[in-house]
Amino acid sequence: MQQQALRARPRRRGLPKDDGQRSEIAGNLLERQFKADAPNQKWVADFTYIWTAEGWLYVAVVLDLYSRKVVGWSMQASMTSQLVADALMMAVWRRGKPAALMHHSDQGSQYTSGHFQQLLKEQGITCSMSRAGEVWDNSAMESFFSSMKTERVASKVYRTREEARADVFDYIERFYNPTRRHSTIGYVSPVQFEQARGA
Repeated sequence: MQQQALRARPRRRGLPKDDGQRSEIAGNLLERQFKADAPNQKWVADFTYIWTAEGWLYVAVVLDLYSRKVVGWSMQASMTSQLVADALMMAVWRRGKPAALMHHSDQGSQYTSGHFQQLLKEQGITCSMSRAGEVWDNSAMESFFSSMKTERVASKVYRTREEARADVFDYIERFYNPTRRHSTIGYVSPVQFEQARGA
């Protein structure tokens, strides 16, 4: 094989599967209306996974559609309802308890769990969910993860989950929110967009 410059094809890494029970499924109230007139009207949420030499790191994010700002995030070694609950509570802590807010996600078992649904009710947040198999129902969130992976994660090899966690933190808090220009909001960063409007 060396003489012929041949290499064995590496085994494709299997992606994680969500085998959890779907408890409470909400209707799609967002209906692909990805614009908001003010902060804290529409939040979209989802999580993704990043491979490290220690195994998967799961990254949950909450995005405000008004400015496309990441208002909450959480990272853990497992995809539990606590992962998405922590991202939501960070968003509530940062933005204040919203008066009339819609939270949109997919139908993953973490978002449909009794634990997460109870949290939404306690915070007075209206639940909206994508239709089964319709990725375009949450395309704003998919776009964020695509940008993060293309601009940062795809070019990296992470030895530890902590290394990946630090890099994702850097991307969100030191690049994406304060610096990265976004076409949807007039080619300014989410922070600049909100500051210009006194948000």
